[in-house]
Amino acid sequence: MRTSEINKRPVVTMAGEDVAQIRDVIYSAGGGAVGGFTLSGRGLLAGPMKQALAWTSVAALGADAVMIRDEDALEPTQSVLDASASAGGSGGNVLGSQVLTDSGVDLGTVADVVIEVAGMTGGQCDVVGYEIEASEALGTKGTKLLIPLPDTLAASGEHLMVPASAKDFVAQDLAGFGASIDAFRAQLRETT
Repeated sequence: MRTSEINKRPVVTMAGEDVAQIRDVIYSAGGGAVGGFTLSGRGLLAGPMKQALAWTSVAALGADAVMIRDEDALEPTQSVLDASASAGGSGGNVLGSQVLTDSGVDLGTVADVVIEVAGMTGGQCDVVGYEIEASEALGTKGTKLLIPLPDTLAASGEHLMVPASAKDFVAQDLAGFGASIDAFRAQLRETT
């Protein structure tokens, strides 16, 4: 799913209490996984909360809500940010970053992030691709395309590096994107 689909999703407890809503996604490990979420209160006038939700405390990520055991799953925001940063990444925002191949070709800029949740409670939430606004190099400048990512990712503040072969596995929608990711990663394993 795209991370933009998670924003404003309610956070509910197993007892059915509506305790917050997702504000932003916190990335960890250089942008390769989701570390958690910043939160807002529920209601018209509710603003940002001082608490956040670490990914490890998520019981389920569904189409309509994010489920947690109880309110004790919420932690101080700085704790979640620090844990994400110590996981090997900056925990920064990748939206708007330039995607470059390892041969220096500009593929476009990140418009959204595509994630995949492995298993249920405690499963990892990995960043598997980006939705990019394509550059001229992809022959469809300005259109939105999905580009798969390798298992490991190189990221700096403004640039995200992908293997040059990633451009051969772009997709236009999520329906066939899982197959593109698998084929891309299999091709990378064969060449290493």
